[in-house]
Amino acid sequence: MDNKLTIDKAFEVMKNAYAPYSLCHVGAAIMMKDGNIISGCNVENASYGLCNCAERTALFSSISNGYKKEDIDHMVLVSDFKGDTRPCGACRQVMSELLPFNCPIYMLNLDGSFTKLTIQELLPYSFSSKDLK
Repeated sequence: MDNKLTIDKAFEVMKNAYAPYSLCHVGAAIMMKDGNIISGCNVENASYGLCNCAERTALFSSISNGYKKEDIDHMVLVSDFKGDTRPCGACRQVMSELLPFNCPIYMLNLDGSFTKLTIQELLPYSFSSKDLK
């Protein structure tokens, strides 16, 4: 792993998840090139469409804190799932726009197993601004 600090922060923020419906707690941490870590957790809502995943919470927070995608070094996703941690389709689409093309994404679960992929590998045919022209 690139940075234990990012992993620790993702597990720490996972504990803040508001997940009374799915009971799945997710944390995300983004290591910025300047050494700062931006994090987020999932926040659910009884109106399911209004839920926000940890990945999007962290990415939106990085933008609101003045960072650009070029400022991102890597991203860590953790969950208390029994199986593999993977971002949903909506998160993959947002990640494809807000993460650098070859940004490492580490996905861990409670047993410590992890997968390292890029957004290109997670969403090879993403919709982008090029499709709007």
